[in-house]
Amino acid sequence: MLVKWIRCRVTDRTGFERGQREWAALFGEPGFRGQGGGWGRGRPDEAHIFCFWENRSYYDMFMAGPHDGIAMAQAGTYDRMDVRLFEQRQEVKIGFRAVFSDADLVRAAHCRVRPSQVEHFMLMQEKVWNPAMAGSPGMLRGIFAEGAGSEFLVLSMWDSAAERAKYRDAAVGRLEERAGLGEDVLSVAGEIVDVVQAWTV
Repeated sequence: MLVKWIRCRVTDRTGFERGQREWAALFGEPGFRGQGGGWGRGRPDEAHIFCFWENRSYYDMFMAGPHDGIAMAQAGTYDRMDVRLFEQRQEVKIGFRAVFSDADLVRAAHCRVRPSQVEHFMLMQEKVWNPAMAGSPGMLRGIFAEGAGSEFLVLSMWDSAAERAKYRDAAVGRLEERAGLGEDVLSVAGEIVDVVQAWTV
């Protein structure tokens, strides 16, 4: 599965949200699996959208076809956009579906990994991080995906901010030590996104 992560610095919130509803046109596109997102908790003017496609071919076909017409609805509502593509490598919880309807928040961890440590980092994701998150109450589903240049995305969906906070407070420090995270990564940037259900496709 292909994961597209879009970040926009929004200047016209009302216009952006109105335009976001136009992406409902994605429904029924060949290879489209789901889309959702919301506002970043750390930067309230930053919108995050996560879009899922069966594979790169279907995505490229959409980009060459209907994409630009739909995107016009949001023209002029933001002044900066960052787009990153990732290929699924693992499921954090077995049976991942690109569904946002039951999620209150999404946690996106963007990891830049030392090239020599990629294999170890991926193994620790499978053996340490995934089981810990999958067993945490309130974690609905998640995906681990690889981008260009030893970049990785760990995306997890949670049913409440309270449950996510419990996991973070109780487990993260211990898991970082067990996985040897400091040896593997150059940087980790975490984003908490409050899901806007009206954006879900």
